[in-house]
Amino acid sequence: MSSEHNEGQFRYFVVVVLGVVAFIAIVGWLVTRSAGESAPQQASSEETKAVEERTSPVGEVTTQTAQAEAPAQAAAGPADGEQVFKQVCTACHGMGIAGAPKFGDKAAWADRIAQGKETLYTHALNGFTGSKGMMPPKGGNASLTDEQVKAAVDYMVANAQ
Repeated sequence: MSSEHNEGQFRYFVVVVLGVVAFIAIVGWLVTRSAGESAPQQASSEETKAVEERTSPVGEVTTQTAQAEAPAQAAAGPADGEQVFKQVCTACHGMGIAGAPKFGDKAAWADRIAQGKETLYTHALNGFTGSKGMMPPKGGNASLTDEQVKAAVDYMVANAQ
């Protein structure tokens, strides 16, 4: 009787395994058949353009507020260091944002001034990232001329000595 019981369990096991294998085979066949029927279609250029327009960015995020705040006349005007400072540089140097030395803070400016004006000009014109902070090129306002940037540096240095 024991062998009949084992034989019944074995048959049951074989039926279950065959059922699982058959199920997997059927699902595999259905997947391959449906994948072949839904071949990707080429979108027309009008459809592609419409999709690009719908998914294009609405705006642009920037952390350089000085550029947005500086009027266009600053780039066209003379190299007045105080005016450029007030329109562009004060955004960061007024409060020490991003490690910028505050306007008139002699201690914060001392090490920088010791490097020489040419180094200060280079950092202001081309940007700089150091251990104490960062300086975007031209204070984030690419429309400024080199002379305007240098005049602003001279103005800040003169007020920090």
